[in-house]
Amino acid sequence: MSKSLLIITGHSQGLGRAILDHYLGNHSFQIIAISRTKLDIDSPNLQQISMDLSELDVLERQLPDIFPQVEFDKIILLNNAGWIGQIKPIGNLGPKEMRVQVNLNLLGPMYLTNAFIKRYKETDSEKIVCNISSGAASRVVEGWSGYCSTKAALSMFTLVAAKENKSKNFHFYSLAPGIVDTGMQGKIRESNESDFPEVEKFKAFKEEGKLVSPKEVAEKIAYLFDHTELFNEVIQDVRTFEIS
Repeated sequence: MSKSLLIITGHSQGLGRAILDHYLGNHSFQIIAISRTKLDIDSPNLQQISMDLSELDVLERQLPDIFPQVEFDKIILLNNAGWIGQIKPIGNLGPKEMRVQVNLNLLGPMYLTNAFIKRYKETDSEKIVCNISSGAASRVVEGWSGYCSTKAALSMFTLVAAKENKSKNFHFYSLAPGIVDTGMQGKIRESNESDFPEVEKFKAFKEEGKLVSPKEVAEKIAYLFDHTELFNEVIQDVRTFEIS
């Protein structure tokens, strides 16, 4: 049996939890899962690391423990953790919240991607780096300045990483998951229209059943990881996936 490793951030809820559940059923995978909250799961295939990824000094100190020296046939880094941040217009944002958002959405994934490449670049393993992006990376959304900006920057970082590491064994993706029915969507719907003019549209997504389940998105992401030969572009959106 092939031996694979999944390193995932933000696994304790939402899409991250759905992805974790998907791979817990695949016994060829070892999983290293990083989140502020540990789940009450007892599995020999799962190692949980409790960490606030916005605390960059802590993350830097723990990087050597995140990327094991053991060799694997396939290694996946899935930077899923993220924060919508304060939903407010520019001029009303708090500096502390802005800093936390940039650390969590952008610098944390950059640190992890950099360490992943440094550790595994010379190995013969199939290597996949997938940074969860958003349609907001390429669309101006009032009230989401931090989210749009950090996701756009992360997409560009992923494009540069892909250009620097051209190899049949290396795959880089900036992946938009669509409109997923998670806690983040709940927070968005609670926004004031004065802060977020599109709030009624997002309420309608929920009321009209247009949100996609985390489980469905997790299955599409797993399909991508299993069929990298079908996905040659760095920028991807699960809404375009056809699972056969």
